[in-house]
This record gives sequence, structure tokens and C-alpha cells, in this order.
Amino acid sequence: MGLWLAQLVLCQQPGDEPCGTCRPCLLVTGLSHADVHWLVPIPRPKASDPDKQVDEAGQAIAGVFEERRGNPLYGPADGMATHGMASVRLLQRQASLTSVEGGPRVFIIGEADRLIAQESSPDAANALLKLLEEPPPGSVFVLTTVEPRLLLPTMRSRAVSLRLGRLTDTEVSGFLQTHLRPALSAKQLSQRVARAEGSIGCALSGGDESDKAQQAAQQWLEAVLAGPGQSLERALKQPAWAARGGFTAMLDAVAETLGEAARGTLGQPVRRPVPPALLRYRSPGPLLQAMEHVADAREAAWGNVNPQILLAVLGEELAEVL
Repeated sequence: MGLWLAQLVLCQQPGDEPCGTCRPCLLVTGLSHADVHWLVPIPRPKASDPDKQVDEAGQAIAGVFEERRGNPLYGPADGMATHGMASVRLLQRQASLTSVEGGPRVFIIGEADRLIAQESSPDAANALLKLLEEPPPGSVFVLTTVEPRLLLPTMRSRAVSLRLGRLTDTEVSGFLQTHLRPALSAKQLSQRVARAEGSIGCALSGGDESDKAQQAAQQWLEAVLAGPGQSLERALKQPAWAARGGFTAMLDAVAETLGEAARGTLGQPVRRPVPPALLRYRSPGPLLQAMEHVADAREAAWGNVNPQILLAVLGEELAEVL
């Protein structure tokens, strides 16, 4: 959607939609337009010098797009990737330059909810807010997110909100059959489409790593439901600092499993494995409370928090409501 809007702004034959065939449109599609800057979440730079951090962020983002040019069907960013101060300074540096092509410039901030690593340190989001308050002439900023509630309210107030509806299962299935290689079996395709809930991005990320996260989430929820002993034992098995991306992916899968169970309490079909004990409720209330606790833990995971402690506390919170 961000790239489509960039095409619409830069198209040489503008209309209700970009033409898709003029030079600017083709450059945008090829991720090579000099006046389209796409900020994506990256790991925290290792350099200690601020200027070197900005250079490192630029190199990391350039590497991401080199990969995406070769494989446009990319998966989600690593769970611990974020928009830090180095990325925002890079954006500020780009915004201070003049247009290369002589026309408008478009700045896309992908997964903008990752601007806030933790509530006590919203520096990157505040720095971007200053840029949005006084944008350079001829510039358009596009922020994309699936979690708008995690954006600063002052940032949301300065943006025009566009909510995208889901695609049909037929559209998602047709896309996967045409573009995904190696091809999926009929059963795998049906399962992937059902889990995607109308999102091609979710369908593309629903491979082996997603299955591992779902399996880990189900095992942890079963441990929580079995009692404090098993729950704490599972928390201690969580790697303390390694595989943080896998940890956040598991938390996402926990939220999805609870959401699926909530659907089941409303008489809707359950589309992925759910611990049977979660289907005993007559209303979704307890499950929604549990999802709120998971959302808080997911946000805390961005910070410098020991995953073992976080998982142990979350297990106690879920045991109280479930």
C-alpha cells in the first residue's frame, strides 16, 4: 500500500490510480526510485558513535532492499528489529536533502509501531514527531502499521488514517498458487489460507517458523493451564537472551491462539489447534483478558527484559484469568 501511494504521488500519468507503466512507477516497483525512502525495522546498530550508527543503519536498510529486489515475497521483520534513534536520524538526514528527480519525495515508515521500543524511552518516536510537525516542502510521509494503538497519540493525530479491509480467501489462495514456490499441497494451501485471515503477508509468513511458534505457544499455554509448577518450569527453559525474535513470535502465536479460542466460544469455527481447556468458556471475556496481558508482555519484550522473568509473570497473570 505504501509503494502504491508512492506511485500515485510520483506517476507521470496521474489519475485515480497510478498507471504502473511510466518510469517513476516502474522505479518505485523496483525499489530504486531516488525520491522514495522506505524505513524498515532493523537490529540495533553495534557502533557506539552516533554518526557511525546512522551509517550502519543506512547499510542495514540497503541490505534489506537488496534482498527484497531479489525476493519480493519477503517475510516479517525479526521480532527484535525496531526503529531506533539511528534510523530516525537517517530519515532526518534524507529529509534535509533536495529532491533528486525534481518532484515530490515520499517517505514510508514501515511497521511504524516499532518506533517505541519501550514506553519509558520513546525518543525515536518523538524525534519523528518533530519531523511530521514541520515536514519539508513537497514531502509525503506514509506510516504503515497493524498496531496503530502503539503509535503515540500525537503522531496519530497528525496522520490521515486509512484502514484496509481483508481480502477474500479466494484472492489469497489464488495469489499463493500463482506466486509461492515451492507449491503447497491442497491441504497445506487450505490451512495457510484459513490462518491468513485475508492477509497475503500473513499467508507468506505462515511457513515452518510460524508453525514452530504456534507449537511453542500451544505447549506453553498447556503448561499454564496445568498449574504453576509446569508453567514456571517452561519459563525457565526459555533462553534468557538468545533467540529473542523467536520469543516474540511465540507471544504473537499465544495471542492468536487465545483469539482463536475466543472465536470458538462465539460458535465460530476454530481454524488452528487450540488447547481443549480454552474451549470450555461460554463467553470470550476471560480469553480477551488474557489477550490483554499478552499484549502488555509483547510490548515489554521490546525493552531490556529477561524473557524468563517476563514469561513467568505472564504465566501467573494468565492463570488468574483462565
